[in-house]
Amino acid sequence: MKTVNMMTSSKLGAAAAVIALALTGCAVDASPAGSTTGTAASSAAPQAFSQELHDALPDKIKTAKKIVAVNNGSFPPYTIVGANGEMDGATADISNAMGELLGVEIEHVTVDGLASVLGGMAANRYDVDLGPVGDFKERQKQGTFVDWVQEFVVFAVRKGNPAGISNLESTCGKKVSVMASGSAEKVIKAQSEKCTAAGNPAIDVQSYKDQPTAILSVQSSRADAFFSSQAPLTYFVEQSNGALELTGTGEKNGFDDLFQGAVVPVDSPMADVLLKAFNILYENGTYEKIMKDHKLDGNMIDEPGLNLGVS
Repeated sequence: MKTVNMMTSSKLGAAAAVIALALTGCAVDASPAGSTTGTAASSAAPQAFSQELHDALPDKIKTAKKIVAVNNGSFPPYTIVGANGEMDGATADISNAMGELLGVEIEHVTVDGLASVLGGMAANRYDVDLGPVGDFKERQKQGTFVDWVQEFVVFAVRKGNPAGISNLESTCGKKVSVMASGSAEKVIKAQSEKCTAAGNPAIDVQSYKDQPTAILSVQSSRADAFFSSQAPLTYFVEQSNGALELTGTGEKNGFDDLFQGAVVPVDSPMADVLLKAFNILYENGTYEKIMKDHKLDGNMIDEPGLNLGVS
């Protein structure tokens, strides 16, 4: 049984238009809180149903015949949430494959902020966030991670980089936007404290609930840079028609090895089920095809794993 698949070609265009509008200056709410979404059809080959994996699902999921997957709004090219709540991107393709493997519907719900994601899972409202969500030791107290991505954290700036930002240390006195409650927010706030301790101006940290709003802050000159994962920032730069560029690439920028993945509640049997499902997608080439289809070759990891984050 496939995941919910309600997105038509016209709706795909609408999803792309939402991102384009955000990049050109129109304020659009691309991810209404509490919306239930379907996913676009994937170009990956259909998956063979696994009775073994289906039987290993929690009874609650087998009874409902669905997994409730939460997301934190648009995080392209992994997650692109359209104006009507439909989801596209690499994670949507992974979701389609997972639903076929497990023999259940995967229902997608969008909420505001990572705190709402983790809180909702703790309250058993959601079964999983397929991610990718940054895996850190501190977060492993709140959930178990099934990592399937390696990321890098860089800056998106206006063309020509007028603020002269080249790495984390060059942000003192600058205006930097981040995702609220994310790991980049924590790092940039710590850097601001280092700036003032050294007698330099503090960083004006601007926290936003979603990626399109944060990137719009740079295009509208409210912020000098957006500090976030390289894959989505690369997407936004490509969509900006030359208005934006990346900087700080190749630098650690406050992070060591940064793994990202799906997250489930601590001690949930879903962790082992998802890990086995990801291993199947690795072995049959589906994972590689999906990642390459979305230009994420540089973010692939050799094999999925549980709680790989050590930072």
